Amino acid sequence: MFSPKKMAACLMVACLLSFMTVNIAYAADVMGYVDLQKIVFQHPKFAQVQKQIKDIMAKKQQEAKTAIDKENDDKKKAQIFQTKRQEAANEERKLMEPLMKDVNIAIRKVANAKKITVVVDKGAVFYGGTEITQDVITEIKKN
Repeated sequence: MFSPKKMAACLMVACLLSFMTVNIAYAADVMGYVDLQKIVFQHPKFAQVQKQIKDIMAKKQQEAKTAIDKENDDKKKAQIFQTKRQEAANEERKLMEPLMKDVNIAIRKVANAKKITVVVDKGAVFYGGTEITQDVITEIKKN
């Protein structure tokens, strides 16, 4: 049978080892961060996509205005407006998807090259980490 002192010592050693294991696991992760908005704005196709989005928004607004002008019921007017707004949002999402895919691929390439295991948006970082925004922008512009 163990004495209370030996039990306490064993418990203390076990706790110490568990804390060391946790610290080693955290040390294995290298964190990077990006300014996602800056990356998207620097994408070579961003201006073209923004123009397409602007054109779609104008078209949907005109469609909504025309349909609303023909309608007398306020509930139906609100429904038309909501429907056109949702259609515009869906079109915007479809146009932005390829850009976001490019951004994600570039982030992965840069992170892998720099041995970074975790990448977050810079707004989530209080301290530490490695900024890879410019490297990601360079990677996107290569392709």
